[in-house]
Amino acid sequence: MTMWVTLDGFVAGPDGEMNWMGEINDEDNGPYQDQFVSAADTLLLGRTTYESFAGSWPHIPNSPDAPEGLKAYARKLNEMRKIVFSKTLENAEWNNSAVRREIIPDEITQLKQEPGRNIIIYGSASLVQALASYNLIDRYQLLLYPIALGKGKPLFKDYTKLKLVNTITRPSGIVELHYQPNEQANAR
Repeated sequence: MTMWVTLDGFVAGPDGEMNWMGEINDEDNGPYQDQFVSAADTLLLGRTTYESFAGSWPHIPNSPDAPEGLKAYARKLNEMRKIVFSKTLENAEWNNSAVRREIIPDEITQLKQEPGRNIIIYGSASLVQALASYNLIDRYQLLLYPIALGKGKPLFKDYTKLKLVNTITRPSGIVELHYQPNEQANAR
């Protein structure tokens, strides 16, 4: 999974605002996102993130104003299998999308064992929290922004101990942190 997070552990402000991400010009973000998506063939999303993505990405490849790199990235997202977890979304019309009403851990485990590339999660903090509670996330990639909000929507709601695998400090001040779950520490 990949997630943008503030120094104080929030993924959004108290009203869901994420405008703080735009306060830092991060030229490395495009290549990072492209590499992340290129390594995957399945995208898991919560309803809110799905609706945001489905409202924009399907239209970008045909946009005359979009840069070619963004069009190529959008085509990759559009081609991926997308599974949306929602209790309220009636249907998912974005190409290759399906709605699941609930997380069934055995189904996710089976999905992870299928041949193919990675399964990824973009944003979708509630989905990340739910999957983490079942120990179904193999790698956390956090983009730590040098900003503190003081309050907002946290990434983690429960005790979660992670093992640091890699860090990359970007010229923008954003730190890319790669973690794996520490299974023994989380079995409290």
